[in-house]
Amino acid sequence: VQLQASGGGLVQAGGSLRLSCAASGRTFRRYVMGWFRQAPGKEREFVATISRSGGSTYYAESVKGRFTISRDNAKNTVYLQTNSLKPEDTAVYYCAADSMDSWPRYRVYEYAYWGQGTLVTVSS
Repeated sequence: VQLQASGGGLVQAGGSLRLSCAASGRTFRRYVMGWFRQAPGKEREFVATISRSGGSTYYAESVKGRFTISRDNAKNTVYLQTNSLKPEDTAVYYCAADSMDSWPRYRVYEYAYWGQGTLVTVSS
């Protein structure tokens, strides 16, 4: 599966952005989807993940209550709604996919497929 992330940009603290990740192919519903982020000089970290059906979600503590992951299997797209953004949310955001069953999947090595990333910059 090929992934294309979009929706990043520059936003003031307290603002919102909706990130999208479009997947190629007809098997999108077979993949667990995740969002990760990487700030300059830091390791890539988990943000959120969603099950194949969209019925289950799991979040990093740092974004719980502010970010929402969702998916539209008919459109082969996963979303990340980011609200109440903080300067520390500044990072390149990556979407990822994996076809294995275990849940939740929140480690970088648990995902086989990655998009190219979209930059989110939050100004104070």
